[in-house]
Amino acid sequence: MSFKDDINVVFKNDPAAKSIFEVGLYPSIHAVFWYRIAHKLWKCKCITLARWISQCARFCTGIEIHPGAKIGKGFFIDHGMGVVIGETAEIGDNCLLYHNVTLGGVNLSKTKRHPTLGNNVVVGAGAKVLGNIIIGDNVRIGANSVVLKDVPSDSVVVGVPGRVVEKEKKEEVEADRLSQACGVDPEEDIIKLLCNKVRELEEKVNNLEK
Repeated sequence: MSFKDDINVVFKNDPAAKSIFEVGLYPSIHAVFWYRIAHKLWKCKCITLARWISQCARFCTGIEIHPGAKIGKGFFIDHGMGVVIGETAEIGDNCLLYHNVTLGGVNLSKTKRHPTLGNNVVVGAGAKVLGNIIIGDNVRIGANSVVLKDVPSDSVVVGVPGRVVEKEKKEEVEADRLSQACGVDPEEDIIKLLCNKVRELEEKVNNLEK
C-alpha cells in the first residue's frame, strides 16, 4: 500500500476532499503514513523506535495506532481525533473508521486481546469494539455502539451493548458507505411493542370489568 493509494482512498470516502494538497493536511493521512513505517520497524523487532514514531504521530494527530496492529489496504479514518487501535487489532481491506472509535482490549493477557475487523467494515463515531472478537465482512457499526461479541457478516449493529438489528447485502453497504446506521433504533421498536401490549391488556381488563 503506497502513500498515493492512501490519498486515493480519501477521495473515495470523503466527499469534502477537493484537492491533493488539502487531503495532504488530513491528520488521518499522517497517522496512517507513520503507522505503516512504524509497523515495518515493529516487524523487524525495532520495538523502541517503532513506539517512538507511534507516540510522535499520536501527539501530532490525536490518533493512536499501535505499531503492532495489522491494517489492510484501503483504510481510512474520517476526521480521526480520539481514535485508538490496540496492539493485536486486525483490520481488513477497505475499512472506514470515524472519530473517537476504540478498538480496544478487555483484559491484561499478552495474547490476542483486540478485535478483528473483516473487509468493508464501517465503524461509526464514538463506537467501542472491545475484546478478542470477530467483526465479519460488510458490517456497519452505529455511532456510539459498544460491541462486545462477534458480529456476522452483512450486518448492522447498534446500541449498548451492540445488537444485530438487520442484515444487508454488500452492495447496500457500498451504496451507503458513509451511513453510520443512526436511523435504526431497536429500543424504540421495543417500546412501541410494549405500548401496544399494554393497550391490549387494558382493553381486556375493561371488557372483563363490563
